[in-house]
Amino acid sequence: MATIQELELEIQKIKERNKRVETEKSWETSLTRKIIISALTYLVISLFFLFAGISKPFVNSIVPAVAFILSTLSVPLVKKWWLKSIHKG
Repeated sequence: MATIQELELEIQKIKERNKRVETEKSWETSLTRKIIISALTYLVISLFFLFAGISKPFVNSIVPAVAFILSTLSVPLVKKWWLKSIHKG
């Protein structure tokens, strides 16, 4: 049988884990993260297109960056639908 102190310690560990998970989830859904990933996507694709000799590399690199932004807007809607319709949990 667990003692009160052991139970309190377990509760404290659970609270600390929950706080860490909430913080990580906050980062995953943050606008800052989306902007950074979009900018890095644009930069990397621009450099690739530039070195590959593709015409208008800085204009053409907008497409993948915008695609990422659009995916971040649509995924929460799909997730909500999936949780409601498919997972039903």
